[in-house]
Amino acid sequence: MRTLFAAAAAAGMLLLASPVVSLAQGARGGGYGRSYNPQTVWTVSGEVLAIDKVADGRRGGYGVHVLLKTVKGDLPVHLGPSWFLERQAMKIAVHDVIEVTGSPVIYAGKPALLAAEVRKGSESMRLRTADGLPLWRRAATR
Repeated sequence: MRTLFAAAAAAGMLLLASPVVSLAQGARGGGYGRSYNPQTVWTVSGEVLAIDKVADGRRGGYGVHVLLKTVKGDLPVHLGPSWFLERQAMKIAVHDVIEVTGSPVIYAGKPALLAAEVRKGSESMRLRTADGLPLWRRAATR
């Protein structure tokens, strides 16, 4: 199992370094929502080193990013808008060990992961569909 994880982590990091990885600039307004690529999804786990709220200048809200300490180094993980995460039962805190499934992108010139699902122990939180569509878009229209 460790060998499988190590191989998956190594493959994932190669994807991050690959020029084929989607840029974090989407077709509309410079966002990266359309950069999620279901063909490049991988899973990584590690300890949460930091949680940051990043201002979304277009909507006046905040996006939540975590810095994840993995076996291959620190990796920024983009979760979603703060208002959506606050509505979820599962909460993430610094020092939590989590497993994240998502799609690698380049954001501000650096590798990052757009999260689709986060698991912590027996809890899980879905953020995107299998195709990468953000679940908060549905929640905003309710």
